Amino acid sequence: MEHYIIICNSTQHMLNADKILKQNDIKTELIPAPSEYGSVCSTAIKINAYNVDVAEKLLKDNSISLKGIYPYKIRKLEGLIDKINKDLNDDLKTVLKKVENGIELTEDDIVVILSSSGDKNLSSIFRAADEMRKSVVGDIVDIRAAIEFSNICRKNCFYCGLRRDNLSVERYRMDIDEIVQTAKELKKMGIRIVILQSGEDPWYTEDKIIEIIKKIKKETNMRITLSIGERNQEEYKHFREAGANNFLLKIETTNREIFKNIHPDDDFDYRVKCSEWLRENGYVNGNGNIIGLPGQTARDIAKDILFFKDMGIHMVGIGPFVPATGTPLETYPHGDVEMTLKTVAATRLVLKNVFIPATTALATVDKDAQVKALMAGANTIMLISTPSKYRSRYKIYSNKNMVDLQTAYRAVIKAGRKMPPYINLDYIKDSK
Repeated sequence: MEHYIIICNSTQHMLNADKILKQNDIKTELIPAPSEYGSVCSTAIKINAYNVDVAEKLLKDNSISLKGIYPYKIRKLEGLIDKINKDLNDDLKTVLKKVENGIELTEDDIVVILSSSGDKNLSSIFRAADEMRKSVVGDIVDIRAAIEFSNICRKNCFYCGLRRDNLSVERYRMDIDEIVQTAKELKKMGIRIVILQSGEDPWYTEDKIIEIIKKIKKETNMRITLSIGERNQEEYKHFREAGANNFLLKIETTNREIFKNIHPDDDFDYRVKCSEWLRENGYVNGNGNIIGLPGQTARDIAKDILFFKDMGIHMVGIGPFVPATGTPLETYPHGDVEMTLKTVAATRLVLKNVFIPATTALATVDKDAQVKALMAGANTIMLISTPSKYRSRYKIYSNKNMVDLQTAYRAVIKAGRKMPPYINLDYIKDSK
């Protein structure tokens, strides 16, 4: 079925347009805007072709500012099969042929990718994902930086070292001026997106978070990603109005039973509802999963990927489970790097135009895994930019690897990719 995408000139116009179309019984799907249409709005509205004329009139009558309405381009990788190893198993070859022809992958197709093994099959999967990455987002690796401003958490998740009942953690909170000053230092490095990450710390009230957002905006004009867990609908709305651009809230797993087993004081449906609220408020919406959770199967991971697609997620963080001291899962083995890389590749092939980090968790389990992820479809690296006096205390898992600008630079170059032009390379030289 043929589709079109609507690109608006602002997030607010996009949200209004989506509401108007839905009110007039036009089915819409919010998707990450294809990179070729620029960054006027990070989210596009996808509609069926037969609704285009009606939709265009409705939006014009309601004074919606449009960049344009365009045919939805099916991403094909013509000649893919000729570029990869021909000696593949039949099921995988069939799936990659669908990728080549721009046919959407099903849950069963994703399971085929995730269940594949052997060097020839894996190299073909990673090559296909890398070709898709190059086609949709290019060779530049996006560099972002995280400030972990509090390790205090009201939740008691079984896998997380910051869990409330972990008495071995030395707790800390950064004050507002300290957070803003750290962001200003990142601005000097050229960083454009700062990630404000913490445990679910109730000390940081709605008013305090808004103050932090506004001060960082005033001092740096950086884009701000919040990663502060579950809040209510009004708080998400007010953070967005104050200037927050992105929000990262990972589902971890869409298997309800596994979710329940690792989240003793969380509700799966509320977590999903939070993601819906974030989407409705026009955030660049981040999500993600953990690979190697107890009881997890390839089909569970496939369902995760399709959940991200259905939710119109813009950024997907995929990392292996890494055990943390002082948690019920501290003796459980870490997640498999190969399965994590296959998940990165499958996510790129299914979601296409999204940001996929080469995660710190991967670098913790395998020092070369960030490079491997960049060569399997990833296109983002997040620096750990927490002040050194706090850094070792933010232990969501044990033996966390340090990823700084120098580390990121080495990974990017080793993967044959390009650093973004906005990064001040003098900071790399000075740190040698």
